[in-house]
Amino acid sequence: MPQVLTVKCKLEVLPEQVEKLETVLSGFARCCEYVNQNTPVRLTNRTAMQALIYKEARTHSGLSAQMTIHAIRRVCANRKTARDKGRTVESFAPTSADYDVRTFTFKEKEWAVTLTMLKGREKFRLIVGNYQRGKLTGQQPKTATLVKHRDGGYYLHIQLESEPPKPQKMNKVLGIDLGRTDIVRFVD
Repeated sequence: MPQVLTVKCKLEVLPEQVEKLETVLSGFARCCEYVNQNTPVRLTNRTAMQALIYKEARTHSGLSAQMTIHAIRRVCANRKTARDKGRTVESFAPTSADYDVRTFTFKEKEWAVTLTMLKGREKFRLIVGNYQRGKLTGQQPKTATLVKHRDGGYYLHIQLESEPPKPQKMNKVLGIDLGRTDIVRFVD
């Protein structure tokens, strides 16, 4: 079973790009709100919800086809989580939007990404340190989430899928399961 690691990268945003980011975040939240308000409250099946409201949601929000599908998926996921907690989904804030391989591209040579906005694609340089560079080098990420943090900065949370290493068989190992093996080893 693959494991998913999320690498948080700050975007270098030019002044003329701020409005485009705000517009896509608002459009994504608006689409989620529209879908949430115009579908049966108990509906959480992505396929059924998409068949029911896709065209209207896309027209209402102005999002691309793929971004509209991601908004519908976000509503379904939030409803499932809310249902498990005995709550309902009240609203969606314009603070994040989901991307996939069709709507974002990672360019390792330039340490940049391109993201689909409401009108076309926009290129952003990544502000990354050694940790992010080490994790992203040689990778071809397929999904990411654009996030506006409380401090006003824009980040891309890039998800990387990988197969975890097979556990090694050890004798006399004592440890705590924190995703690591061989934390403490007793030697005869």
